[in-house]
Order: sequence, then structure tokens, then C-alpha cells
Amino acid sequence: MSSDLDRTRPVWRQIAAVLEQRITDGTYPAGSRVPSVVELSAEFEVAASTAQKVLAHLKAEGLVRAEVGLGTFVADRG
Repeated sequence: MSSDLDRTRPVWRQIAAVLEQRITDGTYPAGSRVPSVVELSAEFEVAASTAQKVLAHLKAEGLVRAEVGLGTFVADRG
């Protein structure tokens, strides 16, 4: 997947856009767990800090919610 990323734009924004699309298209339905920092790092071949920034952005946008010790989940849209 990393080969699909455009290195002229912030990588974390591109990954966030991919995850937003997966949430929108139902790949990750409301209430489902999204990949962890480690999983995102492996999938997109980026540093853990980049993956953390992606999840923090999605949380700030209200798309996901974090539950300590359990993971990050798609927020209910209702």
C-alpha cells in the first residue's frame, strides 16, 4: 500500500483519507474496531508516530473513539 502514497503530500493525511473512505464505504462499520497503531504502521509502512497522528486526527474529527485498553472504534453517526 505504501507505494500508492504520494510523497509530495503529508503521508498521515493520505492515510487518514484512506481510513475515512473505509469508514464511509462501510469497510469499517459503526462500532467496529479500526486498525491499531502497530497494524497501521505495518500496512502503510510508516512510523508508529505517523500512525498515531492519523488516529488522533480521526478522533478529533469525531470519526473514531478510543477506549483505553480496548482499541479505537468507529464512532456511531447517530
